[in-house]
Amino acid sequence: MKRTILFSVALLMTAATLVLAGSGMMAAFDWKATTQDLGKIPQNKPVSISYTFTNKGKEPLIVTGARGSCGCTNVTYTKEPIMPGGTGEIKGVYNAAAMGAFNKTISVDSNAEGGTVTLSFKGEVVAAAQ
Repeated sequence: MKRTILFSVALLMTAATLVLAGSGMMAAFDWKATTQDLGKIPQNKPVSISYTFTNKGKEPLIVTGARGSCGCTNVTYTKEPIMPGGTGEIKGVYNAAAMGAFNKTISVDSNAEGGTVTLSFKGEVVAAAQ
């Protein structure tokens, strides 16, 4: 009985060590930039935003979702797993319908360490030239 208990404890300690050692092997984002200033944008002229990243981790990076902070931003993203060293992209299109300064965000969910990443962009919508 004593041997069984000792063996079980040793097995659990080995499993815990392997789990902790493997935690540094997750996928990880390396963004070129996480913020963008779009400057002055003519009203009702949609503008595209692009954020590129590299997977600097040891496991495939999988983006599970990306969404804009409002309905004014349409977001698309790389759906295939990004292998270590590979690159991917998050794209947004801001509709520029409302006049004035704006600050918007895109939230990116994935299996990367650190959880949800927030990307941001800002600018000012001005009257379109006639």
